[in-house]
Amino acid sequence: MPDQPRRNFPLFPLGIVALPGELIPLHIFEERFKTMMNECLRDEKEFGIVWLSDDGLRTTGCSCAIERVLERMDDGRMNLLTRGTRPFRVIERQSELAYPAGVIEFLEDRQETLDPELMRGAREAYAQLVRRATDNEPDAAELAQMDAYAMAATVDFGPDAKQGLLDLRSENARLRLVTRLFQAATKRLDLIDRAQERAQSNGKVRFGG
Repeated sequence: MPDQPRRNFPLFPLGIVALPGELIPLHIFEERFKTMMNECLRDEKEFGIVWLSDDGLRTTGCSCAIERVLERMDDGRMNLLTRGTRPFRVIERQSELAYPAGVIEFLEDRQETLDPELMRGAREAYAQLVRRATDNEPDAAELAQMDAYAMAATVDFGPDAKQGLLDLRSENARLRLVTRLFQAATKRLDLIDRAQERAQSNGKVRFGG
């Protein structure tokens, strides 16, 4: 049975998109958000990050839990480490609290059979990107447990791509999207390397060492 809409859910409009499972460090300095985070810490409750894009506040966001307080300053500012948990939709914005809030509903994926070929292709594309970007081999056991969100949460995609993932209510659709994103990122790295090689060769083709 789906969750009932929740009122007075704390909303944090930011210029970023959070994904379920993603670690998000936050520096809290505005008074209204100090109040928000202190209440979340006191009551052990979550808040929602919503992307404040050039086109306005998006309606689909990601609920986040505070993992730990990294630092508290004398003036009330704080550095937090938070983690995305699950997507939600903003039904209505509220202004009666000391901080931004809204009526939200948590979003469920539609019922479908997971396509093993899509999962395999996405993990292979992700592993290739990791090897290409870091020269490290992904841990096979960890990779076998990663879904589309978990893989995408470790890659620095732009907010448009991440919002696209957050808006999808199908894991198969998310796997298709992250596969394309991983392949495009790998291709960009290849192009950057080739451009650097050409620059270092002073326009001449080099053979050997």
